Amino acid sequence: MDKAPEGALSSLKTGFSNRLPTLGILLLCLLLSVPVLTILASVTNSSDGVWQHLYDTVLGDYVTHSLTLLVGVGLMVLVLGIGPAWLVTMTRFPGSRILEWALVLPLAMPAYIIAYTYTGMLDVGGPLQLWIRETFELRFGEYWFPQIRSLNGAVVMLSLVLYPYVYLLSRMAFIEQSVCVLEVSRTLGATPFQAFTRVAIPLARPAIIAGLSLVLMETLADYGTVQYFGISAFTTGIFRTWFGLGSITAAAQLAAVLMIFILFLILAEHWSRQKARYHHTSNKYTRLPQIELTGWKRAGAMTYCILPVLLGFVIPFVQLSMWAVDTWHLIDKESFLTLFFNSLELASITAVIALLLGLFITYSKRLRPTLATRGMVRILGLGYAIPGTVIAVGVLIPFAWFDNTVDAWMREHFDIATGLLLSGTLVAVVFAYLVRFLPVSLNTLDAGLGKIKPTMDDVGRSMGLKPLQILRRVHVPIMRGSLLTASLLVFVDVLKELPATLILRPFNFNTLAIRTYELANQERLAEASSTALMIVLAGIIPVIILSQTISRSRPGHDART
Repeated sequence: MDKAPEGALSSLKTGFSNRLPTLGILLLCLLLSVPVLTILASVTNSSDGVWQHLYDTVLGDYVTHSLTLLVGVGLMVLVLGIGPAWLVTMTRFPGSRILEWALVLPLAMPAYIIAYTYTGMLDVGGPLQLWIRETFELRFGEYWFPQIRSLNGAVVMLSLVLYPYVYLLSRMAFIEQSVCVLEVSRTLGATPFQAFTRVAIPLARPAIIAGLSLVLMETLADYGTVQYFGISAFTTGIFRTWFGLGSITAAAQLAAVLMIFILFLILAEHWSRQKARYHHTSNKYTRLPQIELTGWKRAGAMTYCILPVLLGFVIPFVQLSMWAVDTWHLIDKESFLTLFFNSLELASITAVIALLLGLFITYSKRLRPTLATRGMVRILGLGYAIPGTVIAVGVLIPFAWFDNTVDAWMREHFDIATGLLLSGTLVAVVFAYLVRFLPVSLNTLDAGLGKIKPTMDDVGRSMGLKPLQILRRVHVPIMRGSLLTASLLVFVDVLKELPATLILRPFNFNTLAIRTYELANQERLAEASSTALMIVLAGIIPVIILSQTISRSRPGHDART
């Protein structure tokens, strides 16, 4: 038999090597799409009448309440996010430089924690209503007080911690806007307010819509707040259907309906960017003109910018700290350390895997930026839009099927019970985290890698370096900041994640988030403060780093006029 020419073998190896990144991304895409595909496949399955019961009784409430949350939170975050972003970027007033990063701090406060905290402060037995009754000698029912545990209360709680998404992206857009465009609007007789509403906001519209889309997706994904406030939403409905009615099929079908809402938001955001017709026409990026505010304008700007930070972070943080000091002697220190290390273990493992996978995917796309590769990366990036509840359902069904199939086969052929190999283990939990939070790593690393000029790769190749050597010796040292930011963001997101952990965790395995949830549901709000405070403290550093990164993102930000 004739041997193949060496050139042909070399060409074959080279071709396979070139296709390897694409094949790797394809395998990851298929693997991480399993939860979504499982949910979609469950739509046609029989639920033994449970779905019809849901349709006849509570589905309308799920849709109505979810839409109300979306509209209320959407409007409120626009008010809390856009105005402060413009003021701290374009004007100067006492404390404005501190507020640039302080306005991001509520992002470190999970929605369910701020909900528990304000409930403890504002409920009937809380210190404020007690003070009102004692001071004015009133009894409960003789005065009006807003109900914190309500749909409106949930709107306020979610808005206070989610507005930073709109603030961050709006501020980034304002920072990157050309001075020329703003100056031209002023020469045409536009007042500063008109320049803001008629020039700056239209130019920033794609960024604002992107931030709003993230907020609305997080609103639909929330479980802790709506469950604690007793609101019938899709996430609480999935839990009740699964654990109350005992129908995982009907729960998956509810999850599929929720995914329709998510898909609509994704398409709306994409349509908005496609329809945008506002473009920068100048490359003049000098230092932004920052107006010094005086008088009532200064007082108004300070109040407008301080209120979101005060309500969304300072007040709940102070209250949590006071409760933690008062109840520290009641805390089982050994149990607390176990919770801390469990949370640290899950967050660290997920952050490392997400970082490695994100680096592989983004660098593979850089090596082979084909339409197929970009499409698969985009699919991988959709995981963040899917609520943890939906992912948990989509993970548990195939994992349980795999465990049962293997167990049955081993019993039949070897009389050995394998038990739970995937479902009910940390493998399932970490897999769900990766489906949900890998996009955070992808987006951060893609942005960092995109700032490295292609000529750097050319220089590395001219020196005889292979792609992996170029990545290790050239790209990784340059993008260390992006690597750190990506890992920190994933780490904090995992610490805050509640529904996926609650559903998929192994028996007798608790985290800080779950313990906070359990204590709050037992109305032991003060005792829940220590675990809640630990989650908040872990989230502060990454959000400040993120804010400072955005502040330095303007081309020529060090330039002098």
